[in-house]
Amino acid sequence: MRQRLLRWSGYLVVAILFAIACAFLSNWQFSRNDQKATEIALVERNYDAKPVALDDVVDAEGRLDAQREWHPVQLRGEYLADQQLYVRNRPHGGTSAFEVLVPFRQEDGRVLLIDRGWVPPREDSSPASTPAPPSGTVTVVVRMQPGEQLPASGRSAPKGQVPTISLPAIADQVNPDLITGGYGLLASEKPAPAKALGGFEKPAEDPGPHLSYAIQWILFAVMGFIFIGYVIRTERIKAKEEAGERAPRPPRRRRDRDADDEDALLDAASR
Repeated sequence: MRQRLLRWSGYLVVAILFAIACAFLSNWQFSRNDQKATEIALVERNYDAKPVALDDVVDAEGRLDAQREWHPVQLRGEYLADQQLYVRNRPHGGTSAFEVLVPFRQEDGRVLLIDRGWVPPREDSSPASTPAPPSGTVTVVVRMQPGEQLPASGRSAPKGQVPTISLPAIADQVNPDLITGGYGLLASEKPAPAKALGGFEKPAEDPGPHLSYAIQWILFAVMGFIFIGYVIRTERIKAKEEAGERAPRPPRRRRDRDADDEDALLDAASR
């Protein structure tokens, strides 16, 4: 019996550890769901808002207000086309495309990086021919985005390309005056270019499966205890059955000889 209790205690410890792991994963999925809901709300609030000046979304040090992500900003100035870069491995058109990054100098002298759109790769994995941006004074509307981190893997890119939109790294490479707290996704240009690049779609408003995954992990934790309970109950029933088979049978009561003789006489008389 003691061995069975120790074994069942081990089962219970395993179930508790499994439940703790499930609780951690469930909480992580709840956090992801909350984060996604916040992102969707930000897009709904800002994406189609009226364009504002750059000063309304970026502070004096060039830092983008997190609550202004996706908000349209109107700029007037000129493209610095000779400082154009490509950011590689961007998912567009069912392929790993190149996005076209061009610094834009406002009339007040500040320089903001603008992602003008994307071009597909050639067969040799280089970017396809890219239409030049409008020359001279241009009025553009962009949607503001925070910069990206450098790749954790440390991967680099060929000359004229970058692996991510890391604004400090791009500033070091092409223009030290570049604002490093945010950049713009192009929404419109005036005058319009002779040929436009591939554009950007509005972010999907689907929150994803995170909530259902969180609930599933909770159910898994409950099922773990149910399974352990079933195993323990099965072992108890089996132990009782085995104990019943091993129990000694009661001894047969021996009939005395006189009783046997009397029964024989009664049988003979009844014939």
